[in-house]
Amino acid sequence: MTRRQRRRLVLGGEYGIFVIAVVLLVALADWRSLHENFFNWSVAKGLFPDIITVGLRNTVLYTVTGFALGLAGGLLLALMRLSSVLPYRWFAMAYIEVFRGVPALLIFIFVGTGIPLAFPGSNLPGGVYGQAAVALGLVSAAYMAETIRAGIEAVPRGQTEAARSLGMSQSRAMRTIVVPQAFRVVIPPLTNELVLLFKDSSLALFIGVSLTQRELTKFGRDLASQQGNTTPIVVAGICYLLITIPLGYLARRLEERQKRGRR
Repeated sequence: MTRRQRRRLVLGGEYGIFVIAVVLLVALADWRSLHENFFNWSVAKGLFPDIITVGLRNTVLYTVTGFALGLAGGLLLALMRLSSVLPYRWFAMAYIEVFRGVPALLIFIFVGTGIPLAFPGSNLPGGVYGQAAVALGLVSAAYMAETIRAGIEAVPRGQTEAARSLGMSQSRAMRTIVVPQAFRVVIPPLTNELVLLFKDSSLALFIGVSLTQRELTKFGRDLASQQGNTTPIVVAGICYLLITIPLGYLARRLEERQKRGRR
């Protein structure tokens, strides 16, 4: 048997295994139970429009505000990480390692319960919205900092040297020459970070949200418990996909565009 024939035989076997697995899954599944408990249209209709006007709206609000805080904090940490001042570098390194190593859930719990205990009488602006935004910002800043730092280091050093030769200060060259070029490089990974942050916004339920402050996961779980049916969770998952799939597609297109630009 030739190499091409063996390759075709192996490929045919892989397709056969896949087809058999799909047939078994279809044959063994209880489709009536799946329809009644996961895809019940009468239950799904009762979720609208609240799942959009409350759940999805709050999820987007938490994500956007958290992303904005994380982007600002990530840029600051990246600049501190590259600073010639040793304490700045130590602080940035410690922050990045701690917040990348600790589960995001613990950060939400700390922001929701730890900060009020550590600073009695202090309240973050916006209440639950502010707490969720700060928690998401603290977590995302650590990841964005490394992404932005890599983008800054990807800018050719000659760009900075040319700016300095024109009389620009180091800070001005970084602000007007290096950072704008770095952001062109890091837009695709930052888009991926936005997708991850959109899903992490579900942890806001551990802060203690009211009925009007529920995000998609909390909204779906509450309705599923009330009605004894998991259709609300499925609908909440579809709402997540309506946001994350276009964002993922956008990130892939941006990456492909950058690859074509480098050729």
